Amino acid sequence: MVGWGLLMLPPATESGRGAGAVTALFTATSAVCVTGLVIEDTGSYWSGFGEAVILGLIQIGGFGIMTVASLLGLLVAGRLRMRLQLGTQAETKAMGVGDVRQVILGVLRISLLVEAAVAATLTWRFAEGYGQSWSHAAYLGLFHAVSAFNNAGFGLYPDSLMRFVGDPLVCLPICAAVIIGGLGFPVLFELRRKLRTPRKCSLHTKVTLAMTGVLLAGGWLVITWAEWANTATLGRLGVAGRLLAGFTTAVMPRTAGFNSIDVAQMHDVTLLSTDMLMFIGGGSAGTAGGIKVTTFALLGFVILAEIRGEPSVHALGRSLPAGIQRQALTIALLSVGLVMAATLTLLALTPFDLNQVLLEVTSAFATVGLSTGITAHVGTAGHLILIALMFIGRLGPITAAAALALRHRNRRYERPEERIIVG
Repeated sequence: MVGWGLLMLPPATESGRGAGAVTALFTATSAVCVTGLVIEDTGSYWSGFGEAVILGLIQIGGFGIMTVASLLGLLVAGRLRMRLQLGTQAETKAMGVGDVRQVILGVLRISLLVEAAVAATLTWRFAEGYGQSWSHAAYLGLFHAVSAFNNAGFGLYPDSLMRFVGDPLVCLPICAAVIIGGLGFPVLFELRRKLRTPRKCSLHTKVTLAMTGVLLAGGWLVITWAEWANTATLGRLGVAGRLLAGFTTAVMPRTAGFNSIDVAQMHDVTLLSTDMLMFIGGGSAGTAGGIKVTTFALLGFVILAEIRGEPSVHALGRSLPAGIQRQALTIALLSVGLVMAATLTLLALTPFDLNQVLLEVTSAFATVGLSTGITAHVGTAGHLILIALMFIGRLGPITAAAALALRHRNRRYERPEERIIVG
């Protein structure tokens, strides 16, 4: 609400007339929910004051999301039975429930450290490689570093990163910030303490890192293969440029939203692959959106156990409680239902095809920011739907997971068992 009001002020736009109510609300929601979808180009429409407001909303939104999600995780841990809580802390050496201050300071330190390192690298590259003044290069570097680490996807260039498609000194630091921010604070905190003994990391950290690696490698392979000969995307580049652009394009569905190639010119295979990567998202208690890689991996473990006919679900030498299996299934199915309902609604309200609308809806729900260019043209009703999707997609999985974990009822009786036909 504060961001909405500030962006409607006349000094917030280059024209000096102030933004419309829907444009300001859409931009404020996109910034706070670290999405990156925009109705108006950030660099040309908003003034320096407006860009500062957007940057502040991104930073506050990303920091708040990481902090609140981590604290909710501690709250859930505190409500576990003492035996389970002690067992978990003994296994992971995790923080205790009272370490609120440690969580907040840890998130702040990691955020500032990563953003400063990426901003310094980008500042040097913009100044030395593209002739920008050092003051303007520092502003560009800071804005893109904060946007990348918080997985926001806001950029100050109208073509995002397309003009830097073959420049590894711009693309790779931004990719690194996106990946680090998308891992989640609990993983980053644990890696800092156990960098020399990764085998002692918790199951959550191992699953997050493994799934992140698999999705990045798989996305890189599929996207590069699908777009290799497409002259509108990768086909016009050399081999090294294609590999770099393919990797950048595979990283951004981690919920960052930058693009170094034209999304609207991608093949259908690439668009669908991007939809799937966006829907899965990144790590829990981080700046990434989606249903989270741990949720997706947990569903995979459940399927594998069912195929094998095993009575319980195991993962990397640990048994997974039935409660979190139901939580993962609930979050995944609710998310699928929300995306499908919004897609059907926008298809009915707009003239765009399924590929365009599905990418837009998934991008909003997973707080990514990628678009085929239809964001500004879906109408007021479409903008309000996307605003709701960004808000629900950013807070929904976090709060739903915490609410499901904290909700516990003791049933004093069980009804007679009866099976229904499945399949």
